[in-house]
Amino acid sequence: MQRAETWVATFKARIVEQREAKLIDAGLSPDARSPRFQQSLDILAGRKRIFVQEPTGYYVPELPQIQFYDPAAFAWTPALEAATGAIRDELVALLAAGGDGFRPYMTSHVDRARADANPLLDNSDWSTLFFAENGALSDDVIARCPRTWEAVNAVPLPWIASSPTVMFSLLRPGARIAPHNGMHNARLICHLPLIVPPDCGFRVGNDVRQWEEGKLLIFDDTIEHEAWNNSHEDRVVLIFDIWRPELSDRERQEIATFFANPALD
Repeated sequence: MQRAETWVATFKARIVEQREAKLIDAGLSPDARSPRFQQSLDILAGRKRIFVQEPTGYYVPELPQIQFYDPAAFAWTPALEAATGAIRDELVALLAAGGDGFRPYMTSHVDRARADANPLLDNSDWSTLFFAENGALSDDVIARCPRTWEAVNAVPLPWIASSPTVMFSLLRPGARIAPHNGMHNARLICHLPLIVPPDCGFRVGNDVRQWEEGKLLIFDDTIEHEAWNNSHEDRVVLIFDIWRPELSDRERQEIATFFANPALD
């Protein structure tokens, strides 16, 4: 079996090499290829996987399978990024005052069995401070960070029964958020990096990126994703959700009605 597996691996590698040589001869060297075409070759060669939307709750069909969206495609991006300094100042003031209000993102409940062994459950290594949690507002946090709240309210937040969620997310040194998928694909998730030490990373599907302070990331969280902080300092980003741009006004209203009715949820 081992000899057969070795032969198959060698045969596949030879096919990949031959394919690469033919593409180069045809004028398609790696640096001349479009990102999408290169990714198709990586998937064909087994260097990358096929990742698709796999929401844990609600699924809207026929939406594009895009891991990261281009922030330049959203008209509100420049204004939000321009507010980074003011948002960061409010965050730093909160942290200097002791970070009151930050709590573990994942919390257990006394009325539920502890069903997993996730090391971040009830662990402050991944802590959050919510402006809005599943649509429920925190008036105290909003009052302490008015510039932040003003900035995020200029974007298309999905005001439905379970949204929006707006929060500061703090990941401590050495912490890693395991691969997971979001609940529904009617939204996209945005990260505005505020404090980013070296050796931090973020993966959505096949695409691994580094947070850059003040540079927005917009992604589909129903595609498998994970994050890590391998530095010796805290990493903090502002996280909020927005409507999927592909959804019409009618579809947004229908989805809002669905989530507003517990009997349908």
